[in-house]
Amino acid sequence: MADFIEILKAILFGIVEGITEWLPISSTGHMILLNEFVKLDVSEAFYSMFEVVIQLGAILAVVVLFWKRLWPFGHKDNAMPLSEKGVGSWIKKDIFIMWFHILVSCVPAAIIGILFDDVFEELFYNYTTVAIMLIVFGVAFIVIENRNADKPAKINSIADITYTTALLIGLFQVIAAVFPGTSRSGATIVGALLIGVSRTVAAEYTFFLAVPVMLGASLLKLVKFGFDFTSAEAVILAVGMIVAFLVSLLVIKLLLGYIRKHDFKPFGWYRIVLGAVVLAYGLFIA
Repeated sequence: MADFIEILKAILFGIVEGITEWLPISSTGHMILLNEFVKLDVSEAFYSMFEVVIQLGAILAVVVLFWKRLWPFGHKDNAMPLSEKGVGSWIKKDIFIMWFHILVSCVPAAIIGILFDDVFEELFYNYTTVAIMLIVFGVAFIVIENRNADKPAKINSIADITYTTALLIGLFQVIAAVFPGTSRSGATIVGALLIGVSRTVAAEYTFFLAVPVMLGASLLKLVKFGFDFTSAEAVILAVGMIVAFLVSLLVIKLLLGYIRKHDFKPFGWYRIVLGAVVLAYGLFIA
């Protein structure tokens, strides 16, 4: 079994994951800094898997909060049944269409991840890359929000997202798949805002898109690790996932409430400051 100190560390990692996964501020950048000061007493291989698979807890929060909008079957509240009677009346056509769009968004990053995951991790998983991408996308948030300040959004609901829009958002997600520090949510939200998606819809679509993306990334890491856990490792992973789930429930609700009245510029400024901190740490301390 894991000792008490390691469990406390896992709780801290879960809190950081639950907060930073959904805010567009880069969970990777925060995890790198946290791991420098609060190191888990685990193997390098386990930690590499842990920092990805812990996201499964965050995924579950999305599923729980948005279950009715994600589950495509059921007769009740079926606004767009496939048919009026029979089996088709239990199929929610609008939700199936949304999932097809999400799958289109997943394709570019999935191809890159499967083919080049290890290569990109070796090339770009460093302080310099993380810091640069934190700053670049921080600036992007500020510039895009200023540009959109007096412009009405073109896409104001998930149903308005087309296959072309979904593919464009997916291409932005590739940037996050290649360069750590970009933030998956940050990249998809920036891309969505850039093509005229409203803030609320951009955030919600990012949450929904996270389900297959994180599930796939976690499965890939688990397969590479080999499912060969010690009892202590199993406890650390379970604690981290549970805490990430609980924190994510709160953070997602707070973020949606916030962006209904505010823009993303504060997150942009935060990213710039954090990027400068990461760059300074990498250059002068690490």
